[in-house]
Amino acid sequence: MSSNLARRPGSGPAAPAGGDNKYKTVQQNLKTLGQAMDMAVGELEALLVRVRTNGGRSEDVAVRIADAELDKKFVGMVNHVSVALGGAAVEARKLNDTAHEVSGLTDEARRTHERLYEALDDIRSSRPERTPRPGFFAH
Repeated sequence: MSSNLARRPGSGPAAPAGGDNKYKTVQQNLKTLGQAMDMAVGELEALLVRVRTNGGRSEDVAVRIADAELDKKFVGMVNHVSVALGGAAVEARKLNDTAHEVSGLTDEARRTHERLYEALDDIRSSRPERTPRPGFFAH
């Protein structure tokens, strides 16, 4: 079984916030993370299907080997492969569930960030004068 899971261009860690507008950078980074998690969910679901299919096939092979009365060590080896694939399927499902959860939490974080800071960003972005950094007036 070969895996098609590979690092995609632009799917690395988000770039550090920079420039004058950190609000838009945070929004873009959250959007990029959410898209990467959505893509990972799809790829993990495909992986899970392949692992389960191969596990079923190895069970069938073990039964056929046993029916053909071949050496029991071959039946045992194929059974070990089937059990290992079953364990891999369980872990792939857990990883898929986690990626799905992270995707949802990322969308929620992006919406919350937008709700809290979009108006402030609009005000700061429309001024020709520079404004103090957040927290300047707290001292």
